[in-house]
Amino acid sequence: MSNEQEIPVTPVDPEIQADVPAEAASAEAAETVDETEIMEPELTVEGLKKDLAQAQQKAQENWDKALRIQAEMENLKRRTQKDLEDAHKFALTGFAKELLPVLDSLVLGLQAATGDSEQVQKFREGSELTIKQFEAALAKFNVVTIDPVGEPFNAEHHQAMVMQVVEGAVPNTVVTVFQKGYLLNGRLLRPAMVVVAKAAD
Repeated sequence: MSNEQEIPVTPVDPEIQADVPAEAASAEAAETVDETEIMEPELTVEGLKKDLAQAQQKAQENWDKALRIQAEMENLKRRTQKDLEDAHKFALTGFAKELLPVLDSLVLGLQAATGDSEQVQKFREGSELTIKQFEAALAKFNVVTIDPVGEPFNAEHHQAMVMQVVEGAVPNTVVTVFQKGYLLNGRLLRPAMVVVAKAAD
């Protein structure tokens, strides 16, 4: 007789055995549903093309905006530079205009000094020298005299006081200057007041 004892096997309840695979199947099904829910929707070629077109349009708009801003900055830079140059070139405008009447007075005094006496001659020589020095000082600061006798009339630089027939003069030329004009760096400070010849009737 063998000493080994047989261990009794407890039979599994068929209902319990049937329930186990069903629960496992339910768990797997639940996991499958959860994975499906979190998956991103599949991107289509048409959707990608649309997104690309929108991105390209936005990039073009931003590029155009950047070009406009750059052009505006360049224009602002040029305007600022020109304003600075003009400020330097024409800073003496007011000062020069104040000096011109003084120069005019010297010229009128010289014209009024008539006579052949020694005192008058010395006065004239002194006045002429003073006027030349005055004009030379103005020229150092680019104040240029307009004395257009014999030149064609220029409405930008000349102011016609009288038009008259002058024998031997070409019509529309300046025959007399009442008062000289002046330019500062090419800009008109004061027009020359002139008499202009006209054709005979």
